[in-house]
Amino acid sequence: MAMAFKMATTGMWVTEECKNSFMEMKWKKVHRYIVFKIDEGSRLVTVDKVGGPGEGYDDLAASLPKDDCRYAVFDFDFVTVDKCRKSKIFFIAWSPTASRIRAKILYATSKDGLRRALDGIHYEVQATDPTEMGIDVIQDRAN
Repeated sequence: MAMAFKMATTGMWVTEECKNSFMEMKWKKVHRYIVFKIDEGSRLVTVDKVGGPGEGYDDLAASLPKDDCRYAVFDFDFVTVDKCRKSKIFFIAWSPTASRIRAKILYATSKDGLRRALDGIHYEVQATDPTEMGIDVIQDRAN
C-alpha cells in the first residue's frame, strides 16, 4: 500500500498521491486543479480527477458531482492592478445539498486534516451550490 498520512481527528488517511499531485500543481504547474474524494471503505482520501494546465475553472466546476461531496484545489492565475502576474491556490470544500448527511459530516470533519497535508493553500471556499463557488467569488477573494 502506498504511504499515507493520517488525519488524526477522523481516522482518515491522505494518500501519497494526493500530496504528490498537489506539489506538482504548486511547483511544476502541470495541473490546473485536483479533485479529491474520500473512499469510505478504505478510509483514504484519494485523487478523483486532475485537470490539465489548459483546463479552466469551468472544467473544475463541471467535474464536481451534483449529489456527492468532494474537496478540490484550484490554481488561480490573475493579473493585479499593478499589472503583476500572480497565482493563488484555492481549497474548495464542495458539499451540495443533495448529498447524503453522512457524507457531509465525514467531509466536514476531515477537511482540516487534508488542508494541513497540502501545504501552500492561500484561500478556502465552502460551497453547497455552484453560485457559492463561482469564478466571481474566486476573483473577489484573490484581489
